[in-house]
Amino acid sequence: MSPELSFAGLSVLVAQIGPHSVATVHALLRDGARVSVGAALADLPTSLRDLAERGLVTPDTQADSTAYDVVLRGEPSTSPAPPTEPLVAQGDSSVGTVTLLGGGIGDPGLLTVAGIEAIRQADVIVHDRLAPLSALRHARDDVHVVDVGKIPRGEFTPQERINDLLVEHALAGRNVLRLKGGDNFVFGRGGEEAEACVARGIPVVVIPGISSSIAAPALAGIPVTHRSLVQGFTVVSAHVPPGDPRSTLDWAAIARSRTTLVVLMGVATLGAVADTLVAEGLPPTTPAAVVADAGLPSMRTVRAPLSEIDATARRDGLSAPAVVVIGDVAALDVLR
Repeated sequence: MSPELSFAGLSVLVAQIGPHSVATVHALLRDGARVSVGAALADLPTSLRDLAERGLVTPDTQADSTAYDVVLRGEPSTSPAPPTEPLVAQGDSSVGTVTLLGGGIGDPGLLTVAGIEAIRQADVIVHDRLAPLSALRHARDDVHVVDVGKIPRGEFTPQERINDLLVEHALAGRNVLRLKGGDNFVFGRGGEEAEACVARGIPVVVIPGISSSIAAPALAGIPVTHRSLVQGFTVVSAHVPPGDPRSTLDWAAIARSRTTLVVLMGVATLGAVADTLVAEGLPPTTPAAVVADAGLPSMRTVRAPLSEIDATARRDGLSAPAVVVIGDVAALDVLR
């Protein structure tokens, strides 16, 4: 949104959904607006549908425009043509480039300068739902935006299709930006995407992002290491629970590690994770915290002993995206 305007506290209707609507809605939410969209839930792109299902945006197909403080009826212009110097790349000039950009945890202010430049230069942007989508306002007006967001236990674009999209557009000579939340190489499947591109002779550029595994705790005042408390941290994914045949983690070793444990994609399995860690010897009184929507205006944090953290998070209505921190540092809030 324009730096001269503030929508904080205003009710805003985005009357039409178009290619830049995701960036517009995210920018409005970051500014503190109450946002409705003039479309049915089923007609929204995945990333907007996710916001609606989390209660952050209201779909309203029968919206009365006179009931809103602001009504946006058209697509805003984003940015002018890209700079003349590209970021990249060696090789066949008829082949485009794929840039893997880690977008951090939702706050566009945490994007790197190189990341903003990559957005400006992209012909095609393939993004996930947790990327800092308001930063797409830096994209060119003629950019082609593809939403491949994955809603937990809901709608998703298969990874194989995402790989194909990157390859197809790059082989057509386009500069493709793969924009994800966090860092592409930390549970972001960026390695698979890079391999798929390199196998077809497509140059790949990597722009690292801030992983939610350290950024979410930091914003909640939780340092994952602290000289007087812990000398390391362990990051795991719990998208499948302990005991599931698909899980390759040694939870007994994790419980014995004496490091801070950071669990990603683990809200739905948190009860099983906590029970397993206690069964493997971690004291039930071990401090734990859940940080939801880190970096967004809707960010919330709850703390409780390990044996109670799942019930506490459920009682307070915390849901994905969220990061779980287990260990002595979880009791800290060094920002207060």
